[in-house]
Amino acid sequence: MKIIVISGLFWFLSALVVYVYAGYPILLALLARLFPQENSKSDRFSARVSLLISAFNEAQVIGEKVENALALDYPHGQLEIIVISDCSDDGTDEIVSGHGSRGVRLLRQLQRLGKTEGLNLAVPQTNGEILIFSDANAIYQYDAVRQLVRHFVDNRVGYVVGSARYRQVDGQVASAESEGLYWKLETWLKQKESEFGSVVGGDGAIYAIRRELFTPLRSTDINDFLNPLQIVARGYRGVYEPGAVCFEEAGESFEKEFLRKVRIIGRSLNAILRAPRVLLPWLQPRHWFALVSHKLLRWFIPLFLIVLLFCNVVLLDSPFFRIALGLQMLFYAFAAIGWLLERRGKSLKVFYLPYYFVLVNLASLFGIFKLLTGSLSPTWQTIRQPKPAENDSGVPITDKEF
Repeated sequence: MKIIVISGLFWFLSALVVYVYAGYPILLALLARLFPQENSKSDRFSARVSLLISAFNEAQVIGEKVENALALDYPHGQLEIIVISDCSDDGTDEIVSGHGSRGVRLLRQLQRLGKTEGLNLAVPQTNGEILIFSDANAIYQYDAVRQLVRHFVDNRVGYVVGSARYRQVDGQVASAESEGLYWKLETWLKQKESEFGSVVGGDGAIYAIRRELFTPLRSTDINDFLNPLQIVARGYRGVYEPGAVCFEEAGESFEKEFLRKVRIIGRSLNAILRAPRVLLPWLQPRHWFALVSHKLLRWFIPLFLIVLLFCNVVLLDSPFFRIALGLQMLFYAFAAIGWLLERRGKSLKVFYLPYYFVLVNLASLFGIFKLLTGSLSPTWQTIRQPKPAENDSGVPITDKEF
């Protein structure tokens, strides 16, 4: 009986893993085709917009971001640009202040409190009907704001998510390519979720909401996930707009992407606990289906894989399970080789894709741990390396972090 139970658990967990990565995308595509959600939009619709740019020590990129915002194609006088500095000390504030004569506003937090507290500070001071949230390194295409805003002609739409794309720079070959592949799947899922019902979550780089739907959040809340959940709980839906494009850089290494994902996943799980009504399937069944399949089950994949491995070891009396264990060990060996190669600045797709898969699932595991231990951080660090200063002789000066 014990073997039967363990064998059943092995097959059940295997089915869940397959469902998350293959079954759900196939089923979602089918449902979106058979039961599409009507999407209303109008290029003639316009509204007052407040573009909120969050920044902490972004002197390297904030000038380009502000110029990009000023050049966006939107009616003159209807686009408000606000940069929220989380107590930056690298010259970010001075660069932003230099654009004050062109209408750019700087709001500075006097203490390092994090992005969410910055938004709590800024939103009451905005004059836009629509709020667009962005990051300092997210460069918008010229028509991105128009593409987002046109969906709000539909009174059922509470938030609109744009398309953040990764651009590769020197030193980002492996991490950018893997993150790019991961993001292509995410983008496709967002499109299908939007077509079927409601896209799950926002994107801190480019997403918009109705101003009256913003709710002040706790410092440890992740605004671009919790706020959309709160909006859905109020009966609205979210739309994905692929034409609203921005470009940003992936992390310079897998490790930096790992730390970013740990923080995001831990705070996203906490967001679901903060908005538990979204877990009621009868409230918004289409969004519930996407939330559970796309997010919750995927975040718990590492736990499934650990139990799956344990079950496989117990069932080694069978030739089939010996082969299954061998394949698992081979996959993890490839991931380990990918890690070693990445440490040496090298990459081979056959190795770094398994490595990236393992890294993403480890991030989920650590995110769960952070949630359970209450160690969620309200602040963040940029994933870009600061340019080293130089002394009078032109020799770079570097600081070691401890």
